Amino acid sequence: MKNPLEHLLPLHLERPHLTSVGRGIALAALVGVVAGLGAVVFDMISQTVAKVALEWLAGYDQKGPAHESDIAGAILPGFDVRPLVPWLLLIVPTVGGLVSGWLVFTFAPEAEGHGTDAAIDSYHNKRGVIRARVPLVKMIASAITLGTGGSGGREGPIAQIGAGFGSFLATKLKLTDHERRVLLAAGIGAGIGSIFHAPLAGAIFAIEVLYRDPDFEAEALIPAFIATTVAYCVFGLVNTIAFGHDVFGPLFAVAEGIRFDDPLLLLPLAGLAIAMTVASLIYTKGFYGVHALFAQLKLPRILKPALGGLLTGAIALAIFFAFTGSGAETQKDGLSVLSYGYGFLQKVINPATGATLSIALLLVVGFGKILTTSLTISSGGSGGVFGPSMVIGGCLGAVVGLTMNKLMPGVVGADDVVIFTILGMAAFFSATANTPVSTLIMVSELTGSYSLLMPAMWVCALAYLLSRGWSIYDKQVPSRLESPAHRGDFIIDILAGLTVSDALTEASRKFTTVPPGMSLREVVRMITGNKQIAFPVLDANHEYDGLFSLNDVRQFLYESDLADLAVAQDLANKVEPLMLTTDLSEVIGRFGQSAYDELPVVDASEPGKVIGMLRRVDVIGAYNAQLIEKRAEMAEG
Repeated sequence: MKNPLEHLLPLHLERPHLTSVGRGIALAALVGVVAGLGAVVFDMISQTVAKVALEWLAGYDQKGPAHESDIAGAILPGFDVRPLVPWLLLIVPTVGGLVSGWLVFTFAPEAEGHGTDAAIDSYHNKRGVIRARVPLVKMIASAITLGTGGSGGREGPIAQIGAGFGSFLATKLKLTDHERRVLLAAGIGAGIGSIFHAPLAGAIFAIEVLYRDPDFEAEALIPAFIATTVAYCVFGLVNTIAFGHDVFGPLFAVAEGIRFDDPLLLLPLAGLAIAMTVASLIYTKGFYGVHALFAQLKLPRILKPALGGLLTGAIALAIFFAFTGSGAETQKDGLSVLSYGYGFLQKVINPATGATLSIALLLVVGFGKILTTSLTISSGGSGGVFGPSMVIGGCLGAVVGLTMNKLMPGVVGADDVVIFTILGMAAFFSATANTPVSTLIMVSELTGSYSLLMPAMWVCALAYLLSRGWSIYDKQVPSRLESPAHRGDFIIDILAGLTVSDALTEASRKFTTVPPGMSLREVVRMITGNKQIAFPVLDANHEYDGLFSLNDVRQFLYESDLADLAVAQDLANKVEPLMLTTDLSEVIGRFGQSAYDELPVVDASEPGKVIGMLRRVDVIGAYNAQLIEKRAEMAEG
């Protein structure tokens, strides 16, 4: 039997757009400028806090990616790294969590957690509105959290800075909710693309991360391109001019000559995708499990991030002493579960240094990072989840590569382990965030290695398909169809194929008409007791000349002098009549745009002759009857 719903297509209602291309470009570019500057300021604050709290006070130098600008070194040239004082790694993250918690829960409670999720929530459920103070609080709180050793990423705060300014700009200019959402999404992309040196990935991420299913916010793509391009250029120029660091290039350094040239490698890479999917499940469930535990904890919210910081420091300290017999360098590497962890990830990606790392250390840092990130952010601390995902995916990807090298040395050579490291980053975050497209581009831009684009497509697609039941971004909705932001965009066209003639009832064909010269006093007398609420005015030839309703009459009732002067023709408005052949889907739109609950109907053969008055309730009745019929057909089929 033919599927009765095959012909049911979404009806795309016309929606508002930016009124001009020029204004759209200007606004997106302005968002990009602010996001780029925000990225510089956030980088400066977080690096400065880390320089003082972790390096100078506690003696822990976490280092960073090879091509990251050393802003803190330029600002504080005299703050050299002191000898490590391990027990301070308990105190510093705790104090950082305490200060961060006070800032967040005193001034902007919605700034807790990972900021990208808050921006997604604003997009779908809050008309794109973000309070103006939130980005500022988020920036300072996150810089303190991460700079004092809390585990997290930079994309959350900077995404909220860009998104917050986009929302603020749209609100101040009194733009529509749709335009505010577009600028919010563009701001997300601008912030992430600039601080990670990945403009293309940032723009794609902004339109992809909003949804859990394979769906994109296509209308925000071009504004995101513009905003991200401008933000990246602003970020790079300020770093070059003010701090003397050229950041126009990949964030991480990867050895040259890495390439994919063996199709047999796809088989162990499928195993990598499976392993990263399992790890992403552990990460996501652990993250929200810890969140639930802290929610149940009978402790003031302002103190919970301090507890999260204390436990994060305790885990780092336990790992440090667990590797006592493995050498000072390995002990220090174990502390990469703190803060960003990018320095250790740079070491893992570099084949020369990565080959010296043990599987045990990689496993401990990978899974330890899952735990410390969960404790830091789920306790109410402020930071992102993308950065830790790169470290986790890179470490565990390297473990899979080393294991495959032992099990399948003929297929996975020692030089191929770095491929597993890079693709582990891509597969892990694809499974964690349901963003396969932007993630494979992001990893390629972060490492400057586009030669792995094809195998990245393979692992990202597999990881994404295997991880459909969870996401680290809890505020994602399945698709545009389920988003409150698009409520009303998609209407199941049950009325497809039905016309006005199908909805016009016998009662609708019995109606009262009014001659153009009937006085207002006579009109009032005529409508008393008449159930009809809209009346067609017919001219001397009995042809349709306009329509008025009870509301139109009401406007004249308080002017007693007009009772004998005003006539029906003065009340009537030029309302286009419906044809018998007019599709009911179009009629819905006509009623939506009209102030009348009844519209005149004419026959195409006699366009001036009114043959009925179609009411809204008639259309609703036709809709309900058709819906019942379709459900019955589905039940039979």
